[in-house]
Amino acid sequence: MALVLHAGKGNKNAYKALIAAEYSGVQVKLVEDFQMGVSNKTPEFLKMNPIGKVPVLETPEGPLFESNAIARYVARLKADNPLYGASLMDYALIEQWIDFASLEIDANIRLWYGPRMGFAVHLPPAEEAAISALKRGLVALNTHLASNTYLVGHSVTLADIIMTCNLYMGFVRVMTKKFTSEFPHVERYFWTLVNQPNFKKILGDVKQTDSVPAVQSKKPAQTKEAAKPKPKDEPKKEEAPKPKAVEEEEEAPKPKPKNPLDLLPPSKMVLDEWKRLYSNTKTNFREVAIKGFWDMYDPEGYSLWFCDYKYNDENTVSFVTLNKVGGFLQRMDLARKYAFGKMLIIGSGPPFKVKGLWLFRGQEIPQFVIDECYDMELYEWKKVDISDEAQKERVSQMIEDQEPFEGEALLDAKCFK
Repeated sequence: MALVLHAGKGNKNAYKALIAAEYSGVQVKLVEDFQMGVSNKTPEFLKMNPIGKVPVLETPEGPLFESNAIARYVARLKADNPLYGASLMDYALIEQWIDFASLEIDANIRLWYGPRMGFAVHLPPAEEAAISALKRGLVALNTHLASNTYLVGHSVTLADIIMTCNLYMGFVRVMTKKFTSEFPHVERYFWTLVNQPNFKKILGDVKQTDSVPAVQSKKPAQTKEAAKPKPKDEPKKEEAPKPKAVEEEEEAPKPKPKNPLDLLPPSKMVLDEWKRLYSNTKTNFREVAIKGFWDMYDPEGYSLWFCDYKYNDENTVSFVTLNKVGGFLQRMDLARKYAFGKMLIIGSGPPFKVKGLWLFRGQEIPQFVIDECYDMELYEWKKVDISDEAQKERVSQMIEDQEPFEGEALLDAKCFK
């Protein structure tokens, strides 16, 4: 039987499975007359995916959701499929680039595009952080493609399909020619792939966007008062011309609202000074940097937080775990002015534990961070009690990257500063 894919015709995540099917000789039928917001809310659909997201693939063994998992399933239906490379190392590299495409490219394109289309609150600092993180990912991708036609090996793999589909949304929605011209090897790669017959059959002719869409604004709802019929116009009385100064005052744009953290009472701790001390201390770290931190620390103006990843049993592959933490730190870029963090990846073998320490301006985790960085809910958060010497020492050890940490080896330590 043909596999049935539930998604709209223009869904870039559905394209992943459809293109993989073309390369694999697998029959996948896109369901007809799918309406987002209607078809995915029916009881039948919610039995396949309880949260109502698309795409969903109907298979003889049962339904499957999450686009990358669906694409992997389709590719695996063909034995010895070259989409998965020719060796164990090829397979690992393909998985690496799939994660990279999801965490570094797709996530940041969505954070840029989604709020502009009204799918989330548009915050200029969050958009700047997303664009910055996207550029960082594109620089890395551009460097790799400078000496490689494809991501892995010398032919199209599943990594190329997923990467191209993720880039597709960027090229057609927000990434103008002016933006992508900084990454010529990415441009060459993208246009080469979308013009391959198996890609073109699904994507059609691809056209790059000419402009970044304007931020969508909702029209205010009409009030009862506004709905009342207006009285007949009366003859207008001539008004004296307004003084120029008054006109200018009325036309002056309203200042942007300040971040609530900027309205807090001044703190004796200057965060940039601590970051410089941390970065510049190369020797005697405990005596210089750690001592300096506690001398600077202002418990009234800042707070310290431990975090522990909730799903450590899933951290079975080292590079995937490292990418997961790296993606989290990139998405925290919007808080760089107000935070410092250390993330430790712990263990000599899987499953790896992820633990962190964060310094935030104010006495609570900033609300805009909770709202905008979805990774926050993946961690258990506990405020540090610095009157407890054991907790205070744990803070010092985490800043210092002490190894072993709590009796275990460190796989890696990452700093947000």
